[in-house]
Amino acid sequence: MVDASVALKWFFPEVHSDAAARLLDGPHDLVAPDLLGPEVGNVLWKRVRRGEITSAEAQQVWRAFAAIPIEIRPSRPLIDAAMEIGIREKRSVHDSLYLALALAETCRLVTADRKFYLAIAGGPLADSIVWVEDDT
Repeated sequence: MVDASVALKWFFPEVHSDAAARLLDGPHDLVAPDLLGPEVGNVLWKRVRRGEITSAEAQQVWRAFAAIPIEIRPSRPLIDAAMEIGIREKRSVHDSLYLALALAETCRLVTADRKFYLAIAGGPLADSIVWVEDDT
């Protein structure tokens, strides 16, 4: 299971991009909440606004992202759990949706969001999250 911090590294050369890319090559089943698409789209929009990429490049990345076989799960059934996690762990509901899905699917969330990872890794949900460099 991946979040947007990992998915975006598939398309932009950044720190940890190689580790993120290995998730596409290995025996991993990729799962994410339906929030993933809007989050990726929003980051692409921000990059266009900042002049980092063109609109055409954003569309090209979006099409490539949409072609990746990620099993998308609806967020709505996860909102109660995500709010509970978010309140308890002092994290956004957006981030907590990924953890709620990891718990529901009995899998681990791979993230490249250092702040999020460190906030969760030392607590009761530590078994549900893994740093992108550690799992690939």
